[in-house]
Amino acid sequence: MKDVLTIGDAMITFDPTRNGPLRNVHSFERKAGGAEFNFAIGCARLGLHTGWISRLGNDEFGKYIRNFARGEGIDVSAVKLVDGYPTSLNFKEIREDGSGSTFYYRADSPTKTLTEQTLDAEAIRQTKILHITGVFAAIDPDKNLRLLKRAVTIAKDNGALVSFDPNIRLKLWEREKAQQSLQQLLPYVDIILTGVEEAELLFGVSQADQIVAACERYGISTVAIKQGEKGAFGCMDGLSMTLPPRTPKKVVDTVGAGDGFDAGFIYGVLQGWSLERTLHFANTIGSMVVSVYGDNEGLPELEEVQIQLGEREYVER
Repeated sequence: MKDVLTIGDAMITFDPTRNGPLRNVHSFERKAGGAEFNFAIGCARLGLHTGWISRLGNDEFGKYIRNFARGEGIDVSAVKLVDGYPTSLNFKEIREDGSGSTFYYRADSPTKTLTEQTLDAEAIRQTKILHITGVFAAIDPDKNLRLLKRAVTIAKDNGALVSFDPNIRLKLWEREKAQQSLQQLLPYVDIILTGVEEAELLFGVSQADQIVAACERYGISTVAIKQGEKGAFGCMDGLSMTLPPRTPKKVVDTVGAGDGFDAGFIYGVLQGWSLERTLHFANTIGSMVVSVYGDNEGLPELEEVQIQLGEREYVER
């Protein structure tokens, strides 16, 4: 039995060797990324038994990503290499303040070969939490929406919880299509992990209490609202609260912070922690991620988080 399973694309990410507009950048460093991929890495580093369902190109980039995931301890038995579809790519632009922009090259993603018929249903039956995001839905909206509905139905029928990060990428699909599609998944969701702007797109409201009320109408019992430098709001078991952020020493790259928060929150849920402890743990991971360049390089191991929280002593030498 796995603790957590996710479904989604992964990409080779080309990170610039200098900050500023890409038109002025002449060299890049090859890395790997993707929302669901980062989430899986975050969970595995925390010690959770993690699985990932995906398709990658049968090329050098696809083999690199699969090996990377395997090396992190992720179960990749449901990750297949396919011919005829190149592994997805993206190029990152990073500004001096740590903010950035992403340029996608994934229109012909290998995950287009992942269908309801080829979905590994047994893997879904053997997990405690199935984590899905709006990124995978956006790649091929009609097909992937059907696939995700099939996946969450299997999960719910077998007693698993479904966690959902809307992770809306408007470079991948139109606002109206995103709203209409993702709203169809909400009745299956137990845990939602969202930003304020994403919640506003989905529900038409932006205040925490309004977002919680909108989620309750869909039967969503656990809500986490990521508020960046303002911290995070959570609602679980009838209790709600806002926790301030854990201030990082320096913000160098914000990509992956939300995925790290998600992994931390799901870890807390699986441990049966209180809402306050879970939010504090997730906030801490988010602050650690933005302090390191890269999509997943800053995702910490459990011991590192415990040191940050003062729960474990750090011995330098």
